[in-house]
Amino acid sequence: MNSAALQPEAPLNRRDFLRSASALAASAGFAGTAIAQQPEKPNAQDKVELSQIHATTEQPEKIPGPFESRDHRTGFAIVGLGRLALGEILPAMGKSKYCKPTALVSGDRQKALKIAAQYGIKESSVYDYTTYDQLARNPDVQVIYIVLPNSMHADFTVRGARAGKHILCEKPMATTAKDCERMIAACEQAKVKLMIAYRSQYEPNDLALIKMIRAGKLGKLRQYIATNSQNQGDPTQWRQKKALAGGGCMPDVGVYCLNAARFLSDEEPYEVQATIVQPKDDPRFAEVEASCQVIAKFPSGFVATFNSSYNAHKSQFLRIEGVEAFAELNSAFAYHGIKLRYSKLIDGQEIMHEPSIEEKDQFAEEMDHMALCVQKNLKPHTPGEEGLQDQRITDAIYESARTGKAVKLSPPHAPTRSPDPVEA
Repeated sequence: MNSAALQPEAPLNRRDFLRSASALAASAGFAGTAIAQQPEKPNAQDKVELSQIHATTEQPEKIPGPFESRDHRTGFAIVGLGRLALGEILPAMGKSKYCKPTALVSGDRQKALKIAAQYGIKESSVYDYTTYDQLARNPDVQVIYIVLPNSMHADFTVRGARAGKHILCEKPMATTAKDCERMIAACEQAKVKLMIAYRSQYEPNDLALIKMIRAGKLGKLRQYIATNSQNQGDPTQWRQKKALAGGGCMPDVGVYCLNAARFLSDEEPYEVQATIVQPKDDPRFAEVEASCQVIAKFPSGFVATFNSSYNAHKSQFLRIEGVEAFAELNSAFAYHGIKLRYSKLIDGQEIMHEPSIEEKDQFAEEMDHMALCVQKNLKPHTPGEEGLQDQRITDAIYESARTGKAVKLSPPHAPTRSPDPVEA
């Protein structure tokens, strides 16, 4: 007998145990291949699930994903490399499931090349505004995301559609209803999709509030109050130039208040009355308004009152009030940190609830929606018709402010929003 066999075995530590177990499992799996079929190749869309280790009293753990592989993601060209593109949109690509940046368009080539190097974009896929139409020959680009001054949206949308690319355009859609109609017609003619980047309609707290309202948790809606203000500094920036922006605070930050009143109530206003303030002694407002106050009336009796401003400290808030409860978002319209809470009478006590809702990157959510619409041939939730309707109402707001009278509105000819955004 081998004397070594009489010696006691050394105890296995955790690492040796796991190594031995893995080897045993591997050998067992190999032995079975003679009679079992090989498993199918994993798909990037197969979600990995882990068992829950916490008691049922705890919130279940969520594993992120699934994510498209980089080879199968939808390629986006970002047009305009200003603060929004560099600060929010491009970073959001890293949090998206279905998108990747594949091209850049900028008037500053050196800046664009630096950004391209950061995001792994080929130098040959960096364009300027004169070579923009060459995107038609770039197979890596399926969607063009237009992040330019408002007055440039229409022309670059039309040119992008002619290049055969789908269009995601920042809000406001344009500076005139005529331009909005031109954008819609160009995309329809080219058989490409057009989506307006209303990020709030893809934000989790807003979506939770919509579900509450549709479920009747607030009762019949009565009124809505909102504000979106910020104190602008540099009077030379493009947002202070009417030819580029189309207006001041109203089309830039006020449109969030207007759009939220529409998508939360799921109604369209039939009348608006507005005032604007444009200080004569402030160089920031030589061409555009400093503040805008609006009262919008809806067919059900619901009334929306909102304020936007370019000369007040940053403030973002909305409250929607029903017969049975009210709900509010604070800071509404912000990029980050939005919180939903609602107040309701329960067992004779007025209770304020603040549900725990996971924050998600709004830009990643809206871009992923666009990517899925392209991949699955769906109409975007916020198509061009949604932007056109906001522009028509904005035009009426300015007319009311100019005349001092309420302005009547006709209902849109067709629904302005498509079915709710969903994932695969």
